[in-house]
Amino acid sequence: MALTRSERIAALYKAAKDRILVLDGSWGVMIQRENLSEEDFRGERFANHSHPQKGNNDLLILTRPDIVAGLHDVYYSVGADISETNTFSSTTIAQADYGLEDAVYDLNYEGARIGREVADRWTEKEPHKPRFVAGAIGPTNRTLSLSPDVNDPGYRAVSYDEVYNAYKQQAKALHDGGVDLFLIETVFDTLNAKAAIKAVKDLEDEGYEPLPIWISGTITDRSGRTLSGQTAEAFWNSVRHAKPFAVGFNCALGAELMRPHIAELSRVADTLVSAYPNAGLPNAMGQYDEEPHETGHFIEEWAKSGLVNIVGGCCGTTPDHIKHIADEVAGVDPRTIPERPVALRLSGLEPFELVA
Repeated sequence: MALTRSERIAALYKAAKDRILVLDGSWGVMIQRENLSEEDFRGERFANHSHPQKGNNDLLILTRPDIVAGLHDVYYSVGADISETNTFSSTTIAQADYGLEDAVYDLNYEGARIGREVADRWTEKEPHKPRFVAGAIGPTNRTLSLSPDVNDPGYRAVSYDEVYNAYKQQAKALHDGGVDLFLIETVFDTLNAKAAIKAVKDLEDEGYEPLPIWISGTITDRSGRTLSGQTAEAFWNSVRHAKPFAVGFNCALGAELMRPHIAELSRVADTLVSAYPNAGLPNAMGQYDEEPHETGHFIEEWAKSGLVNIVGGCCGTTPDHIKHIADEVAGVDPRTIPERPVALRLSGLEPFELVA
């Protein structure tokens, strides 16, 4: 018998106390290996759609659900505790590029439903290791903090209300479909993330059951800052009001370069800390060369140094990477959440702390 959502959330919190949790790896690299055609992406439902759809990976939820279910299945099979829905770009803003704004609810609902079905099957099979579904909420391809026009710094391609409404529609559908938590990920603009946080929180006022929120930013280069300019601690100060289940970083950097930023977040965050790096940096052809055992050893060191509570992989990582990561962190105690003194903590691009 499948667990209720409340039971699943309780199991998630318990599992996070007992061990380092493992997230799945890249979806994009695995979908690329399928060598899909335009017709695969379109399916019957979108056979006559006016826009090209090849490369719209989220659409496979509706047109090739077998591939989506298969990827959840393979990641759970190699040790993942949590698998993301294939909904990274399933907002009206992102799907406007494909002319699929009207399909957004279905993308998110079905993406969550497929993930839920596979996770429940694994939990029934291995009740000692329950599996969880994270509703993936990506950053969109529009930013609220930066102008896309170098000649007009005040211009924005999208408004806050538009971003908020897009996220709220996505969050509702993911919730309806059965996710266990929301993963607001690859945050390069903290204002976009705040719109997503408010959208998720506002669902509670409409009677939706509260779900844990996991927030994952991205440090864009060796400067140690997000694209909108914040340091790791400033980013945390900007989102800590959401009282997230977990906070961390993903994408942009490989594990070797991400480590100092994870260490800094581990020092300041009084919640779980997550990290799911790329498989190193891309080569000249845009491919990722870091071998699974290399990624696994980097993350093993983080775990043994007490830096992390949740680990996984982002761009370029495969089920082999996740298996190595899961094997390396098995039996390692999760990071202890620090107790920090009460203080006024603010942020702009830099953090500000005033201790009484």
